[in-house]
Amino acid sequence: MRNIFIETLIKLAEKDNRILLLTADLGYTVIEPFAEKFPQRFFNVGVAEQNMVGMSTGLAQAGFIPFLYSINNFVSIRPYEFIRNGPILHQLPVRIIGVGGGFDYGSAGVTHYGLEDIGLMRLQKGIGVVVPADRNQTQAALLKTWDLPGPVYYRLGKGNKNSIDGLNGRFDFGGLQHIRQGNDFVFISIGSITQEVVSAADQLEQKGISASIVVVSSFNPSPTTDLIKILKKFPLAITVEDHYVTGGVGSFVAEVVAENNISCQIKRCAVDTLIPNVTGSREFMNSHYGISAAKLVEIAWHCLRNDKFTLSKADLFLEK
Repeated sequence: MRNIFIETLIKLAEKDNRILLLTADLGYTVIEPFAEKFPQRFFNVGVAEQNMVGMSTGLAQAGFIPFLYSINNFVSIRPYEFIRNGPILHQLPVRIIGVGGGFDYGSAGVTHYGLEDIGLMRLQKGIGVVVPADRNQTQAALLKTWDLPGPVYYRLGKGNKNSIDGLNGRFDFGGLQHIRQGNDFVFISIGSITQEVVSAADQLEQKGISASIVVVSSFNPSPTTDLIKILKKFPLAITVEDHYVTGGVGSFVAEVVAENNISCQIKRCAVDTLIPNVTGSREFMNSHYGISAAKLVEIAWHCLRNDKFTLSKADLFLEK
């Protein structure tokens, strides 16, 4: 995702000289093409994310469109007050790029997990939040949001070269993307973890269980109206995110259900209890915290076995 983002940003910068790129001494092997092509429009501020946000606030006030690039947690948590008091409260076009959501940097340890950013940014109603699920949607999202008048936070996966089946690069700022039709329940996913959701749905389908998949890719504006229509069609919705269970897409779905009196059971799959001394690859960490494809299959089966739902297909799953 990060590579296609920079490639697309270069093309935009060729047409608009207001675009700048700043980094807090991170992003190498990715940002060099921009720095080499536009050396006068690239700034490495050093390990000083708060200063980077402050600089960008001033640059945006002066008429530029600064893009800030860093690892997810460093660019969202460390300068959070600066983001609120600067670009959000002054409604300036600062673009914050948080790379490595969830456990993308899992082997670096707990300090590098990106598990809070969606909740933090969704809380601030004055900033758009964009969370693409694959590289094609990343490109589409940037093209549709780069010149918005207010600030935007982009959460990008570190890698994820694969394309999500059924997504086809679609992005609607404030809307949902429905990528698979099913009848038994609906997966509601966000970001690059959607690849695991698709794999889980494929495995469930082999057992006779039909799952819809819906992708939430933005907040502020949030896809509330679209989500209400989806939730009214199913007895069960399983939300999936590589984020803490509180504050992200699971919380958003639960809020919509509660506020609109929708008769839909919600199961939130996310990081609930963090164990600081456990670390490893993204694949290992996703499995450890129950958001891998294999774990999602188990969770879906257990939910469908609940007596609130039709048991026939869940029983069929058990038999197979």
